[in-house]
Amino acid sequence: MSTAIPVQVIRPRAQKPDWLKVRAPGSPNYLRLKELMRDQGLHTVCEEAHCPNIGECWHHGTATFMILGDVCTRACGFCAVQHGKPAGLDREEPARVAEAVRSMALRYVVVTSVDRDDLEDGGAAIFAETIRLTREARPSCRIEVLIPDFQGHEQALRTVLDAGPDVLNHNTETVPRLYRLARPGGRYPRTLELLDRARRYAPHVATKSGIMVGLGEEWAEVVDTLADLHEAGVGILTIGQYLSPSASHLPVARYYHPDEFEMLRITAVNIGFGHVECGPLVRSSYHAHEQTNAFEQTDRQPSAGARASA
Repeated sequence: MSTAIPVQVIRPRAQKPDWLKVRAPGSPNYLRLKELMRDQGLHTVCEEAHCPNIGECWHHGTATFMILGDVCTRACGFCAVQHGKPAGLDREEPARVAEAVRSMALRYVVVTSVDRDDLEDGGAAIFAETIRLTREARPSCRIEVLIPDFQGHEQALRTVLDAGPDVLNHNTETVPRLYRLARPGGRYPRTLELLDRARRYAPHVATKSGIMVGLGEEWAEVVDTLADLHEAGVGILTIGQYLSPSASHLPVARYYHPDEFEMLRITAVNIGFGHVECGPLVRSSYHAHEQTNAFEQTDRQPSAGARASA
């Protein structure tokens, strides 16, 4: 008796439009930075998340360090980072990040992480130590942290804020209707609560968030999400095109045209965000230094008191 062999159906991937095509990385500075990361045993979200801007950013000597290992405890449908059970905790990682920032003479650094739901504080103490050691190693360097939601634990958020980052970023990623599909480990209300808590607890720290479009959201849903983020006190906003990392990840529902991104930018500016970075290739850390400078020049982030009285 013959045994039927199941046929694996591979969905065709839509061809990327011309405005999403970028040159393959390979500049001398890119190669130098890559070697430095390997020598220090460090991870970057630039590599792990297959960021299309890695060539440009690394050429200019900027990178987003990914701490707490390279295995995430969550399995978001859009993310290329490996998920599973992380292996322990590297207590020396903050010192290596600080040394890398010092040796690269960076003026601005972004520190992010995988989700570590296996840790009681979600990794907040490692974030805080990375901030402190980086300040000691490179006092002139400004520090942005892109944090997970810490499962809603307020003390973990305060631990990070007490270390004194210049910018506190937590990505919203998508509209609330698509959270169960794209971000099953996250909760939309929890994201808004984290951003609101950050602004109220440390009003001197700029808050930032970002979303992707192209997952199947409706235009009105995007606008409503932007209004929610502004109400939560977000000052810096990023909007970019979702790009599926592989055939096993969520497909791209559609590619937004650059003109549509400009319409979204204008909409967000009219809602009242201090600075909006919006475009097909925009990611949270893309031109992060310029984003923060532009925001500080406008200084339009709503204060907790003003928002509470509104």
